[in-house]
Amino acid sequence: MANGVSMLDNMQTNGVRLPVALARSFVTVSLSTLLLLAVCAFYAPSSVSWGALSGSLPFAAIIAIVGLGQLLVVQQGGVDLSLPGAVSLAVVVATHYPQQQNELLWQAVLVAAGFAVAAGLLNGVLVSIFKLNAIIATIGTNALLYSGVFAVSGGVPSITTPLLADIAGGTTAGLPHSVYFATALMLLVAFVLKKTVIGRRFEAIGASPLAGRAAGLRVRLHQVMAYVLAQLLYCVAGILIAGITREPTAFQGDSLLLPSVAVVVLGGTSLLGGRGFPVSTVVAAFFLNQLSQFALAVGVPFSAQTIIQALALGFGIGVYSIRWRIGSGK
Repeated sequence: MANGVSMLDNMQTNGVRLPVALARSFVTVSLSTLLLLAVCAFYAPSSVSWGALSGSLPFAAIIAIVGLGQLLVVQQGGVDLSLPGAVSLAVVVATHYPQQQNELLWQAVLVAAGFAVAAGLLNGVLVSIFKLNAIIATIGTNALLYSGVFAVSGGVPSITTPLLADIAGGTTAGLPHSVYFATALMLLVAFVLKKTVIGRRFEAIGASPLAGRAAGLRVRLHQVMAYVLAQLLYCVAGILIAGITREPTAFQGDSLLLPSVAVVVLGGTSLLGGRGFPVSTVVAAFFLNQLSQFALAVGVPFSAQTIIQALALGFGIGVYSIRWRIGSGK
């Protein structure tokens, strides 16, 4: 059994050329981003000015964080459609519960985290133990989360606390705080997935749950934890949104579902599960956000943003369907 576990831990490193795969996803999305920036500089210079970038970076960071959450679920062969309700519930809890009192902010954060863990457990149990389709299970959870949104807020927006506005909406060394949060979470997720035994087993289980069971791994636990950790990342994103926008609506999460899936695909992660690429996912978030800024700068209406995101998703699927390699290929 120990040999089986060890074999499964090393399965992808031996069976898939790890440096090549990483280079493929990272190089592809990085070159695409550089090309996009060059096009922006030529056709819409205002979209790459420091003022425009500093204003859009917080929202790129939000997309990156929810993308990291969606990444964990996709690695287990699922998709989390409860993201909009999860983000929106975190937003309204972070704004309504404290009632503009800094002293109550940390309690609100704990309450929001508690809801996130509960939602993640519900998703994980429904998908992993009761074997419900991930789409159906997470849509149901999303409906429950939005029930919580209306119970907390009544559909009415509230102003965030000054402390949260400073933490989430402030800047340090010229960069928005949300960028630091996204970077820290990216490094944490990347380290756990790529440098720890738990992370290697997590990816191996996503690639082949049957092999994981044969090796004696706790497949269901890993799958449930994917949904729980994803919900916690959505919760962080929602709390940051509450501080960045100062008076957010009760439906802030609605616009984040499609981008979260798009950046996972653009980052090179297969929708069938398996290995994931956190760094590439975060770069893809910047790419997608900049693409939206460029479209607005050249006069594309805001209502067409969903179409642009869908095209980006299709582009990612198409690019990674092409087999190409960097290096000798030995």
